[in-house]
Amino acid sequence: MATDTEPPRYSGGVGSATRAAVAAGHLRTDRWWLAPAATAVGLFAFVVYSTWRAFSNADYYAAPYVSPFYSPCLAENCVPMKGGPNWEVVGSWWGLSPALLILVFPLGFRLTCYYYRKAYYRGFWASPPACAVAEPHARYTGETRFPLILQNAHRYFFYAALPVAGILTYDTVLAFRDEQYEWGHMGLGTVVFLINITLIWAYTVSCHSCRHIVGGKLKHFSRHPVRYRMWQWVGRLNGHHMLLAWASLVSVAFADFYVYLVASGVFEDPVIF
Repeated sequence: MATDTEPPRYSGGVGSATRAAVAAGHLRTDRWWLAPAATAVGLFAFVVYSTWRAFSNADYYAAPYVSPFYSPCLAENCVPMKGGPNWEVVGSWWGLSPALLILVFPLGFRLTCYYYRKAYYRGFWASPPACAVAEPHARYTGETRFPLILQNAHRYFFYAALPVAGILTYDTVLAFRDEQYEWGHMGLGTVVFLINITLIWAYTVSCHSCRHIVGGKLKHFSRHPVRYRMWQWVGRLNGHHMLLAWASLVSVAFADFYVYLVASGVFEDPVIF
């Protein structure tokens, strides 16, 4: 619907000839900028912290705990971890932090996640910054060009994230040992790892790709009762995907930070039994 107001100063996007000639970028009077600003701050804080920890190459193992940023440890320069995820796949030529060999898979899964796309599109690229708020970009090409076309690889990153979550589950089982690798013990770190792996699995299986894999391409749910039940279960989790995305992001960072505190000698892991 056209109006009698002057056309906006920009010529593309919401200012194109087919859109209403509203000069204002938006007509909202609430503090719409708080949500994208908080999102940007939260994601930026995680990027800064994870980058520091990934490149530090230190204080990532305190028996029996290994940081989720460094698991599995695939290089020869890894700290020896008895019974842990020490797989010397990469030889001595790798001189950087071993975390850089594995973080690409869980980070790729999160970067291409449908929720995280919305989060950083709004928080960092203002595309758009909020509902009913005009974006500042004159053109919109969606996810058809590099680098955003890589978002279409989300399903494949989901496949890669599954074994990583499985290995972190193994690390959580190993957390029921003590410093001498004796079984049947539990520390505060064990609780931290249990919470973290629960949230990671909940976030992983609540993924839209998982929901489609479980119940997609079915014409008759009645003929596939097991898949239908799984699809319903994943669908309920999918309704909380945003919450699980943030909760698992915080938990994985906290699990790494906990290992860092114990490994660097800031405090000793409290023993529960």
